[in-house]
Amino acid sequence: MTTDTPRLKLGIIADPQYADLDPNTRLNRHFRHSLAKLREAVTRFNTQDLDAVVVLGDLIDRDWESLAPVLEILDTLDAPRILLPGNHDFLVEPDRLADVHAALGMPAPYHEVRLKGLRLLVTDGNEISLFAPPVGDRKRLEAEQRLAAMKARDMANANTWNAGISDLQAGWIAERLAAAEQAGEKVILLGHYPIYPPTDHVLWGAEDLTDMVTASPAAIAYLCGHDHRGNCAERDDVHFINFCGMVDTEQDNAFAILSLFDDRIEIEGHGREPSRRLPLAPAKALKNHHS
Repeated sequence: MTTDTPRLKLGIIADPQYADLDPNTRLNRHFRHSLAKLREAVTRFNTQDLDAVVVLGDLIDRDWESLAPVLEILDTLDAPRILLPGNHDFLVEPDRLADVHAALGMPAPYHEVRLKGLRLLVTDGNEISLFAPPVGDRKRLEAEQRLAAMKARDMANANTWNAGISDLQAGWIAERLAAAEQAGEKVILLGHYPIYPPTDHVLWGAEDLTDMVTASPAAIAYLCGHDHRGNCAERDDVHFINFCGMVDTEQDNAFAILSLFDDRIEIEGHGREPSRRLPLAPAKALKNHHS
């Protein structure tokens, strides 16, 4: 039966946060162990027929030299990879900030990937931040102003380790969602920062982006990391899935295989990542197509 053949199959990793550092016992982060955890995930992914492997940011905890060992392991993947940075990936030497996206093999900080009749929108939640733009850059100045305004309003997510998107990027996301809707194609958005439900870890301006995504008939899911506790919620027929941080705990891994069927999303969780079966509302179901 058609419904039992996944339309799309993705390997998912969030927040490996590797560095050659002693553990942060307060946060239960074991940085050196992430290389072994990544190898385990890659071994599992290579037994599956995956369309892509997505790493949702924070490949490293800090320092440019932490990146090479992580990328070396990801080089052994059979499937193509879609990598995007998180806040920690910019905790590198200032002269390396401009190299982060290229090091991850990204064509642009935000872009669209077309895959099997679906669209993956890679968003850039680090765009307006206190870490990704160089010192003195107008986007860093805008981040300072936005953060100050949020702190004045005592907002839970007014934290230096969160960030936001520009009006330009918001316009691009709206335009890509509209194009997908017109083409009768479904969209999965990828970002480092959660946007729903509201927590202290969500993107600055998360409410506006959530409203835009849930208003789109094309959008079926938003996948992210950043909040290592993980989460899953649904609003207006869009699933918001926050994957658990791989770096957390000494022994337990966290990664997933996501299968998209015509009528549902199935997540096969490993380690701390729970397995889930998320039905798609009839209006969001994928149209049957015979290639």
